[in-house]
Amino acid sequence: MQNQEIAQQLNKIADLLEIKGERQVFKIRAYRKAALILENFQGDLALIAKEEGIGKSIGQKIEEYLKKGRIKLLEELEQETAIRQVIAHFFESKGLDLKELKENAKKRTIVYSRYTKPAKQLIELSGGIEEAKKAIDKVASWANSRALDYTIETVFKKWLELDRLKPKEIVKKPFYEGLPMMFSQAQKKWYVINDNGEWLEFADKEDKIEWRIIK
Repeated sequence: MQNQEIAQQLNKIADLLEIKGERQVFKIRAYRKAALILENFQGDLALIAKEEGIGKSIGQKIEEYLKKGRIKLLEELEQETAIRQVIAHFFESKGLDLKELKENAKKRTIVYSRYTKPAKQLIELSGGIEEAKKAIDKVASWANSRALDYTIETVFKKWLELDRLKPKEIVKKPFYEGLPMMFSQAQKKWYVINDNGEWLEFADKEDKIEWRIIK
């Protein structure tokens, strides 16, 4: 379990370095490689840096976690990238990953600075980064289930309703060869409704029934 915990910490550092915009890509790769090694390591964690060729710097981070249960660099990165994390999470909820977000920001198709103020306000309002992300997730789930567009400001507009926002229930209805069907509880039979509104007894196999999501 401790291996997994530390691996998660190292992967989080790599994630935050990416969000921060770390240009030395090898650093990010080194943390991800170390995390992968940890996940499969069976020996003494105190010796992992020497035994598995993990660099001195990352080895010190592992030792720090073993002694203190925390990694100072991770805490610093979490604070430093707080606003960027929330912005990245908002765009992730819109189907845009970090790489695509950066490319769009570079092309100016997304004006990144336009999101910094609301992201900061959302962190302050919710009380933390993770809470802000959860608020975004609730609004995204609610809006997407209704095919509605939403902005980061929508979270503010819906703030007092967040606990009541529920995704729209997905309703599936049966069809056979494009025609709607009904099940008669009295007859215990399926019927196909033709274009004239007539109920025709279904005589095919049930695996031929097509279930469609009705929005």
